[in-house]
Amino acid sequence: MPLVRGKGIIVAVDTRRGRLSVIATPIGNLADLSDRARSALGAAELIAAEDTRRTQVLLREAGIDRPLLSLHAYNESQRLPQVLGRLRAGARVALVSDAGMPLVSDPGYELVRAAIDGGFQVEVIPGPSAVTAALAVAGLPASRFCFEGFLPAAQGERRARLAALACETRTLVLFEAPHRIEACLVDMSTAFGAQRPAALARELTKVHESIYRGTLAELAARAAADPDLARGEITLVVQGAPAQQGADLGLMRRVVSVLMEELPPGRVAQLAAAISGCRRGEAYEFALSLRKSPEHGAEAAQDSPPAPRG
Repeated sequence: MPLVRGKGIIVAVDTRRGRLSVIATPIGNLADLSDRARSALGAAELIAAEDTRRTQVLLREAGIDRPLLSLHAYNESQRLPQVLGRLRAGARVALVSDAGMPLVSDPGYELVRAAIDGGFQVEVIPGPSAVTAALAVAGLPASRFCFEGFLPAAQGERRARLAALACETRTLVLFEAPHRIEACLVDMSTAFGAQRPAALARELTKVHESIYRGTLAELAARAAADPDLARGEITLVVQGAPAQQGADLGLMRRVVSVLMEELPPGRVAQLAAAISGCRRGEAYEFALSLRKSPEHGAEAAQDSPPAPRG
């Protein structure tokens, strides 16, 4: 009986029992469904799907008619006994999300973890992914990257997260909702610097696929002027910070973001410059950009700026 490692221990896998297939599905163009994925879906005795309606469209296009079970972020824990019961009975179960690879900003982790711990065979059938597709066409370094999924929806939490990522030297890949993309790009321009290169991939593999490339400031301006940019599914790719410069700049921005909750911009700039080694004027400008945000209103206009020092 084959052995696999689960939770730090060796778990025996009984190949005579059920099998869970984690299957990547098209992110837009249904023709991207691989022959192997089509075969596995056709052989499944149960398909656990994030949205059964969307998966039914895919199955109908592929000429497949199999039983479906909804398994999404709000019911995954409740579905585990039912799916594990089918696996114990020897069934082949397929796991799919709305698009792309399950578990990548999608449900499925609890089921995969439970299946591994239960000694069931778990296989992956790879395929389309918005993460790697966006990286491939962004024109930015892709040998080292980190995936951040969706940023927090609340503006304050989003800015705090971006401040923490400001010194990340690897290329960043993120998802963002269309109605938040303009605000997100403005916040990124503030946190990472207006001249940071980036690319915005919209509706990948679909009829209206569009790739926008430029600096964060240029993309933010494009988002404000072009309503089409804020339509459909969006993947952002942002070049990482220069290794040495990014560390100092990122530290300054994190310090400013925290201290602005308690102190006036002048004092914040003084402390942030002393801690990070950045210029006081640079720290002050960043503090003002945060103070002038909708969260702080126009309070910054009432402050007298200190004389910037080297």
